[in-house]
Amino acid sequence: MAEKACKQCKHVYEGNTCPNCGSQEFSENYKGNVRILNPENSEIATNLKITKKGKFAIKLG
Repeated sequence: MAEKACKQCKHVYEGNTCPNCGSQEFSENYKGNVRILNPENSEIATNLKITKKGKFAIKLG
């Protein structure tokens, strides 16, 4: 199964429902990804408005 990115929170996942926010709206076309390990101390997480650990898309297509 191909990875997809949630249109609501940009979390990258496999399956039918986003495990991060529960949304079923997704895009299979995204560019770049980032893994957030410590969102509290990450400048990248702050800039992308990410508050949880995980793999996130940088730009949705």
